[in-house]
Amino acid sequence: MGERGMNADSLSPALIAVLGPTATGKSALGLSLAEQLGGEIISCDSTAVYRGFDIGTDKVPVARRRGVPHHLIDVVGPCEQYSAALYVRDAMAAIQRVRAKDHLPILVGGTGLYYRVLTRGLFRGPGRDERVRERLTMIAQLRGPERLHRWLTRIDPESAQRIQLRDQKRLIRAIEVFLLTHRPLTDHFADTTSPLAGYRVMAFGLRLATEELARRIVRRVDRQFEEGLIGEIRGLLSSGVPQDVNPFTGLVYRQTLEHLNGLRGESATRELIVRENRRYARRQLTWFRKEPNLQWIDLPGEHPEAASLIVRSLAGHL
Repeated sequence: MGERGMNADSLSPALIAVLGPTATGKSALGLSLAEQLGGEIISCDSTAVYRGFDIGTDKVPVARRRGVPHHLIDVVGPCEQYSAALYVRDAMAAIQRVRAKDHLPILVGGTGLYYRVLTRGLFRGPGRDERVRERLTMIAQLRGPERLHRWLTRIDPESAQRIQLRDQKRLIRAIEVFLLTHRPLTDHFADTTSPLAGYRVMAFGLRLATEELARRIVRRVDRQFEEGLIGEIRGLLSSGVPQDVNPFTGLVYRQTLEHLNGLRGESATRELIVRENRRYARRQLTWFRKEPNLQWIDLPGEHPEAASLIVRSLAGHL
């Protein structure tokens, strides 16, 4: 690990971030650091905010949190809307609560957009333009979201890299911003101010060899099914949660819901989720590589040396 950059002077309050691709052991590392450094976990996961979506998001069960407080998990119902702007508001409130107790905030997760808007600021952007949105929605209906994604790739390749092909809502918003401002969304993000400007953000990323990460993803998907992923989804549906709510569009849930609707068998669904997870992990890695001052650890989060490396590097800085 090289020198660690800090975004404020040494007297500023500190915040640790544990980031990286899916299935690298971020939750385990965050827990270990919280126990050793007197910290509390603040989730940085766009699906973990939804109540009832537990197994497919790999939430750490309360019984296995070892008494460490966790924030921004299960904060909204399945049918509620949640956004990056709300995340910034809630994350800052949680950070302030943790600091008020003289504890160390430890941000843990893999949602790159949430981390970026928290550390660099949120672009508020122009308001909705219904005519533009109707036009873009029509294109998606006639030619598929692939057409929107190709368009976005031409005008804002960085946004196209982080927005999934099926995420029509975010594709439309990114193109809408470009059409209304004549600047890509990525450029607007670069002009924003961080809500954490007064903090020393010390960020660490987990990075594993491709073969090892692939094995871990397979084990994780198998475990999710063994722990009752299908039953969890059936329970949500039977409680009245519609199939088109936002958390059902996420990785793992979308593919499993398609299985329950008869699109493919369970074995093929598991294989598909593994493939999609591997693609997602590559996108996450590409995203986090662009973050400034991120120090990489080439160990799984459960490895004792991963926490030891961070604790040693933080000596004298907390």
